[in-house]
Amino acid sequence: MKYDIIVLGSGPGGYVAAIRAAQLGKKVAVVEKAELGGVCLNWGCIPTKALLKSAEVFEQAKNAADYGVKIEGEVNPDFEGMVKRSRDVAAGMSKGIQFLFKKNKIEHISGFGVLKPGKKIEVTGDKEKKTTYEAEHIIIATGARSRELPNLKQDGKRIIGYRKAMTLDKLPESMVIVGSGAIGSEFAYFYNSLGTDVTLVELLPEIVPLEDTEVSKTLARSFKKKKMKVMTNASVEEVNTKGKKCKVNIKTKKGEETVEADVVLSAVGIKSNIENIGLEEVGIELEKDKIKVDEFYKTNVEGYYAIGDVVPGPALAHLASHEGITCVEKIAGLEVEPIDYGNIPACTYTHPEVASVGMTEKQAKEAGYEVKVGKFPYTASGKASAAGAKEGFVKVIFDAKYGEWLGAHMIGDHVTEMIAEAVTARKLETTGHEIIKSVHPHPTMSEAVMEAVAAAYGEVIHI
Repeated sequence: MKYDIIVLGSGPGGYVAAIRAAQLGKKVAVVEKAELGGVCLNWGCIPTKALLKSAEVFEQAKNAADYGVKIEGEVNPDFEGMVKRSRDVAAGMSKGIQFLFKKNKIEHISGFGVLKPGKKIEVTGDKEKKTTYEAEHIIIATGARSRELPNLKQDGKRIIGYRKAMTLDKLPESMVIVGSGAIGSEFAYFYNSLGTDVTLVELLPEIVPLEDTEVSKTLARSFKKKKMKVMTNASVEEVNTKGKKCKVNIKTKKGEETVEADVVLSAVGIKSNIENIGLEEVGIELEKDKIKVDEFYKTNVEGYYAIGDVVPGPALAHLASHEGITCVEKIAGLEVEPIDYGNIPACTYTHPEVASVGMTEKQAKEAGYEVKVGKFPYTASGKASAAGAKEGFVKVIFDAKYGEWLGAHMIGDHVTEMIAEAVTARKLETTGHEIIKSVHPHPTMSEAVMEAVAAAYGEVIHI
């Protein structure tokens, strides 16, 4: 059975690559051993956002009196109901991918795929039946999984990863979360908002350590206001799971401390799924646990490509999708430009939300730029005041010499929706004054972007 393109993996990189290839007239198949949509749709981006929305609604209900709404009786979280809703949302999204495959005449080959030399994939399906498929081009999009540390071995019960954190049988009374990146911080917010006693442990000096320092400090303050224990410059040395509670030994600058918790969630990053898929047999080159590719995702072996979490770069669903599109458009002979990895937005769906693109202020200065920095607080936003969401700000960084928009860093309600303006403006090489002169609707949170840019140029009106 021969195809133009076979994609190994159906996550947001794989399924998007397959659909774009089909749109370009290619005969396409996708090999997937689990649910269509991969981790993102089934166990990551989408179902976690469903859980976070449930937490947000619960918090709003608890604080309804602040908005002049009376709720008689006590408001309680239905944890099982939240988990069920999350799983239902994920199932619906996966069915949506099945529909798109049928619409675009993409064949779903169910089973575990192993690469073979000669542009072939051997798929082990039901009853261990092995079938070999051939294609002109094979795209590897096998994604990643929760990374395990030697002293944090996940047992799925007391020490868990993100998948189990989404489907716990009951709400734990206490939890230690190790790692404060997007995954760790989002689960910290979710469980804390439902009443779990959360301790967030981060090895580096700031939580969400890839973000601008001011953003990190603001989120840490917000978490602490919510009665969350935040420990930075701290590392989990050992977890004793023998008793009724996990005893978590945490090393800090002040010494060692033991925290007891029902559950320990390991959120220390991800590990690429590159084992046992035939890379060595084919001769595909690896570098630092990633598949080495060129700017259009070709490996060192003709006819084999790789995208998403298995290649160098940020492990982000939206980036994987664009890599997939770029890869297949290049295969199809279209005029394609490489992705600008300096203009990839990052979002963390805590409350307040966090979003950013480009350089932080510190990175810009270290790179030798003379910078203009503008910052607009949500306390000065009419829409934020009306919404009862005055926590946060928008911060922008420009090159003082040439006016290049170097970075944007936001924390507050709806900033994950607003960051796209900065991404698009940077792509179009828009100047700060063009943003200032672009009429933003009032009252909106997005006005804060215009006001922050105006602040950078000494033209801000509302502060």
